[in-house]
Amino acid sequence: MKRLCTLLVLLLLASALPSLAQEMIDYPSDLTACEVDLSGETLRIFHFGDLSGPYAFITQPVVSALTDAVNYWNDRGGVCGAQLEQVYEDTGGSREAAQSAYDRFTGNYGDELDLLLLYSSDDGELLREQLAADEIVSFISAGSIESLYGEDGQTPGWLYASNPLYINQFGSFCQFVAASPEAFPDPVIGFVTWPNAFGRAGTEPAAREHCASVGVNVLEEPQFFLPTDTDILTQVQNAIDGGANIIYTNTIASGPPLIAGTLVDLGMEDDVKLAGVNWVMDTSVGILGQRVLKSNGLPSVDGMFGSMPFLWWTETSSPAVQFITQQHSLNERSLAEQNIAYLLSWGLADSVIETYIQTANRVGSLGAVTGAEIRTTVESMDYQVLGGLLRFHFAKGMRDATENRIAVLKFANATMTGPASGPADALFVDGPSGKMFLPIVVSLTDFMPVPQLRG
Repeated sequence: MKRLCTLLVLLLLASALPSLAQEMIDYPSDLTACEVDLSGETLRIFHFGDLSGPYAFITQPVVSALTDAVNYWNDRGGVCGAQLEQVYEDTGGSREAAQSAYDRFTGNYGDELDLLLLYSSDDGELLREQLAADEIVSFISAGSIESLYGEDGQTPGWLYASNPLYINQFGSFCQFVAASPEAFPDPVIGFVTWPNAFGRAGTEPAAREHCASVGVNVLEEPQFFLPTDTDILTQVQNAIDGGANIIYTNTIASGPPLIAGTLVDLGMEDDVKLAGVNWVMDTSVGILGQRVLKSNGLPSVDGMFGSMPFLWWTETSSPAVQFITQQHSLNERSLAEQNIAYLLSWGLADSVIETYIQTANRVGSLGAVTGAEIRTTVESMDYQVLGGLLRFHFAKGMRDATENRIAVLKFANATMTGPASGPADALFVDGPSGKMFLPIVVSLTDFMPVPQLRG
């Protein structure tokens, strides 16, 4: 397998970035110059979602990152003179709580609520029509086809996703598999995943047809389990009995480690590969995946493939990564918070700020900003978030990002020169529960356009 870009600088090692501790790094984005003085105003960043339920491992750093971003700007006089403030609620993964939060937000903040950050596809689907009726733009890391494009998959709404659709990420993984026959001979993919909108993404007929067209067979029947399940041996065995030599999952946090651990229990970790959407590359997976070890002594999730449609913590030549890493350190954030959500939430804050600057410049004041004007701005922007963390650009009718790359989760060796081959040459660091292996992400491809599979 050809590695076009290997990322080996390690998480949370001060020695990897010595300059970060010695001098402050400049904000990396080239924000639009302020033409309107917003002194005395308050610019609120609204968001709500699951902070204590199944998504908690992923989402809790959203609040940490936005808190750090708000404090960073307020300590420097605000944005165009306006002070930042975040307004948020924990919905615990409940649709009823999400609806109640939305009702409170719209009731309490009225015309001020022009832009809302959401966490999950389920919330996006729940609120899609309400956002459109209320003319409120929503930014989300990744949404489902229905939340972004409606039940017909062809009707762009008011939500904009910074990641590619999960079905498109799956399609790009099939292309990677097809281009790597030495690593994936006679590939057959079986889904073992959650039964919600997020979990089912990629199980659609269009995805199977695309994969078949490049020579990758996908089992028709997915195997489902709940986020609360602790025993999924039956589901994993069913996929294997169906012929799967690759298991693909749309789960987060404990989900991928549960599948990986089950493969170890079955003695199949060397015969069946594991892969998933971008969230399987998250730091939480690398930590939770250490509860079960492979026969070679490495964590069960070692070698898991996934999408990486944005820069990662280990790409330290990037000013965006350098800046976020320094802020993470200065604010004494934990290893568990050095994850996708913290990274992307700094990006979301930057996107919100740039959107409001451009919109206020055009309409003349913060009070004149509306959701419709925000939407006009969003659909005209071609912006490098934080100077290159990801691209904020939605061509006509698009509501999700259009580029992806494939990566693999590994664990660092003691010399910090590459992945460990086992405990004997592995690097161990202090983790939440004692000594632990240090997860790293290795990029296997360059960024490339994803197939468009929503129909």
